[in-house]
Amino acid sequence: MKDGHIHTPYCPHGSKDVLKSYIEQAISSGYKSMTFTEHAPLPESFQDPVPDKDSAMDIRDVDQYISDLQELKKEYKKDLSILIGFEVDYIRGYENETKHFLDDYGPYLDDGILSVHFLEGNKAWYCLDFSPSMFQEATEDFGSIDRIYNTYFDHVTSSIQCDLGPFKPNRIGHMTLIRKFHELYPSPPNWERLATPVLQAAKHHGMELDYNGAGTKKPHCNETYPTKSIAEHAIAMEIPLVYGSDAHHSLGIKQGYDKLSSKFFKS
Repeated sequence: MKDGHIHTPYCPHGSKDVLKSYIEQAISSGYKSMTFTEHAPLPESFQDPVPDKDSAMDIRDVDQYISDLQELKKEYKKDLSILIGFEVDYIRGYENETKHFLDDYGPYLDDGILSVHFLEGNKAWYCLDFSPSMFQEATEDFGSIDRIYNTYFDHVTSSIQCDLGPFKPNRIGHMTLIRKFHELYPSPPNWERLATPVLQAAKHHGMELDYNGAGTKKPHCNETYPTKSIAEHAIAMEIPLVYGSDAHHSLGIKQGYDKLSSKFFKS
């Protein structure tokens, strides 16, 4: 029992549940290991495209975040393995700034996730999972649903292949996040073929996949990231999958696993 993708009160778009409430929930739910993966600060020169500019934690909070978790690791060491990490954004064109951040803080980390949330269109940058309306705007800017899907999976593949230094996260976050609103905006036919280069790159570079349960709770998604069929393909390729609740509040740790286990693990 491991949850490898958990957020914290340092997330500006999450809850204010204290860190201990996440830990106590994990223990009561039977977990043996958990990784805190707060959204790492975005590169300083990158402009967050969401209205409230709240996609990631503040750089001024990073030292305290690490210090808090170091203390909790000691306090709960007999009950639970607590790992310190970040969910780091891969943003094409900002690799050097991302590498500098990892060089500074990587020595203090135990684990991590590398995700793609942001794509640049012809007119602007977009956060793909922010809202249906932003996703629609992005699709219109890219010119078609096919183009935005192709661009997304190309960026995920690039995130695996890029050099972010020795502290680069070894797990790809929610690799089919592009499908968060697929019940509103249907995916292109045969879209799953676009995942093949991602899986091949992950296998070649020895990376893991975040098997993320958050999509099962989203009203226009109702599936895991990656989808069950892609997860099965990854297993056949012997690519490790690490379950992640992507919880942004403490109860999400239990809710995510309960729903995933009842709806997907038994099918």
